[in-house]
Amino acid sequence: MLSQLRDLDLQLLRLFVSVVENGGFSAAQGELGIGQSTISTQMAKLETRLGFRLCERGKAGFRLTPKGEQVLAATRKLFSAIETFKGEAQGMADKLLGELHVGLSEALADEVLERVGAAIGRFRRRNQAVQIELLSATPAELERRLLQGQLQLAIGYFSGSQTALDYRPLFSESQHLYCGRGHPLFAQPQVEAADLQYCDGVLHPYRFISADEPWQAGSSSARCEQVDGSLAFILSGAHIGYLPQHIAAPWLARGQLRALQPQQLGFSVEFRLAQHRGRQPGEAQRALEQDLLAAFADQ
Repeated sequence: MLSQLRDLDLQLLRLFVSVVENGGFSAAQGELGIGQSTISTQMAKLETRLGFRLCERGKAGFRLTPKGEQVLAATRKLFSAIETFKGEAQGMADKLLGELHVGLSEALADEVLERVGAAIGRFRRRNQAVQIELLSATPAELERRLLQGQLQLAIGYFSGSQTALDYRPLFSESQHLYCGRGHPLFAQPQVEAADLQYCDGVLHPYRFISADEPWQAGSSSARCEQVDGSLAFILSGAHIGYLPQHIAAPWLARGQLRALQPQQLGFSVEFRLAQHRGRQPGEAQRALEQDLLAAFADQ
């Protein structure tokens, strides 16, 4: 009784189909390249494996038994399924599959989003069927999700202190110190360092880089994790604080913000592509990483 299907069984079944399609043992010799006695021996092996006769052979000629007819139909279905599997498996061998979860810092500049879009477009032109999810969050939240395996890749300016994460530089972003129209310094012709000493500053939303900020607030009654909240505090006229230059630009153009000593107090923040160092990246992740690095390489 055939309880397991082995390579030898497949060979015997292929011989069986060839014998049937050629109309008998003698006629199948040329196609199979073996003698009639060998064909007869192989057919006997197959019938022993199956536990019943497949065909009648003798002076009356070659004909299939009823069970032989059913085995022939089942065998043709089997070989058709094998060919389908081979085709699909070959397609999968060259195809990127799976899911990717990618994190982005909030309030990215338009040109940065354009490059991210270009990287995704390049990835989509690959042979792939990958579901991509994009998540916007603060850098601290992105790092947490990377460590917990909820993200494969993330773009942001990070603490760099997570030894479990690997960081690749992508681009830099300019940050300046600003005040709003209602602030006492807004209309002051010349702003000196002493004028800033007692200003109420907004705690930077990315607090782990606050030590790099050229101006440090002596006191603060305003704190926010998001850039939009920091902007609202500064627009109130009661606080001064740092903002990405591209966020402040439209408000500067409308006369709602003023940059304070931009040459002396401005600074740059490095954005990086982060991923978990200890997790083996899949093919899709490696491909998207390559496309992101390429998109930001020609700046």
